Amino acid sequence: MDAARKPIPVLVIAGPTAVGKTAFSLEVAQRVAGEIVSADSAQVYRGLDIGTAKLPMAARRGIPHHLIDVVDPTQPFSVADFQQMAAAALEEVWSRGHLPIVVGGTGLWIRALLQNFPFPPQSPESPAIRAQLQALGERDGWEGLRRRLRIVDPESWRRIAREDHRRLIRALEVWEQGWRLPRMAGPSPYQASYWVLTRPAAELKQRVRERTRAMLAAGLVDEVVGLLRRGVPPQAQSLSAIGYREVVHWYFGRLADAEIEPLIVRKTQQYAKRQLTWLRREPQARWIDLSAWPWEEAVSRVVAAAEGLRQQASFQRQNR
Repeated sequence: MDAARKPIPVLVIAGPTAVGKTAFSLEVAQRVAGEIVSADSAQVYRGLDIGTAKLPMAARRGIPHHLIDVVDPTQPFSVADFQQMAAAALEEVWSRGHLPIVVGGTGLWIRALLQNFPFPPQSPESPAIRAQLQALGERDGWEGLRRRLRIVDPESWRRIAREDHRRLIRALEVWEQGWRLPRMAGPSPYQASYWVLTRPAAELKQRVRERTRAMLAAGLVDEVVGLLRRGVPPQAQSLSAIGYREVVHWYFGRLADAEIEPLIVRKTQQYAKRQLTWLRREPQARWIDLSAWPWEEAVSRVVAAAEGLRQQASFQRQNR
C-alpha cells in the first residue's frame, strides 16, 4: 500500500453457515449506507442459487451486492481471484462514500483480503499440474497426496482439512513450481471492524436441518440436474459445494433418494464446525451470540462500531 494512502474502512460480518448473516448484514447495511461484498465461495457462481441460499435481487432492499454471480459454473475461482476482485469492489464502494461490508463464512478469503496475502503467480504449467494432481487423487486416493504434502509443506498439511481436496491440490501445485501457499501478511490497505455471529451448537444444527429441507423443497435437485444437463462437468469446482456434490452423487447413482438430505445436513454441520474453528483464530474478531443478544441490541452494537469506523476514516482522509 502507498504510504501516503489512508486505509479503507471495512466492516466484516462473518460466521458459520445458517447462523443468520444475510438478515443481519442487510439490517446493518441499511442503517450505515453500506454495500455488501460477498465472501461466499459458492455464491460467486452463476446458476448456483438455491443451494447457496443466494438472496434474490428483490429481497436485497436496494442494497448493492458485489461478488455474487461473477463467474460461470464451468470456471475455477481461487482465493487469489477473490482477493483481487474484492479489493477492487472495496475501493469502488468507499470512493462513493459508502461503507464496504464484507459478509460471508469463507474465513480464508476474508483473511487473505484483509491481510493482503501475496499469492504466487499462475504459470502456464498450472492447469496441467492441477489436472494431473486431480486425476492422481481420484485414481489412487487422496491420502497419498496428503502424505506428499506433509513431507514437502507440513504447515499447509496441518492447516488444510482432510476433505478439502481443492486446497490440497493448490498447495501441491504451487510447491511443484517452487512456491508455498502464502501465510505471511503484507501491509494491509484496510482498517477493519471484524464481527463473528454465532449461536449455540444445538440451535445451529437445527437451523442447518431446516435450511436443508427448505432448499430441497425449493428445487435444489432440479437446479443441479439442470446445471449438469447444460454441460457443467460433474467434477467442476462449482459442483463441489455442499449440497451440489451430494446431488451429483445421487444423479450418478451413488446415493439413494433417502440419503440425500441426511448427508447434506451432516456435511453442512461439519462445515459449520470447521468455520467456527477457523474464525476463533482471528484475534481481532468480536463475537455476538444471536441467541443471547436481543436482535435490536446486536444490530445496534455493530452499527455503532461501523459508524465509528467511518468517522475515523473520514477524519483521516480530511487530514492527509
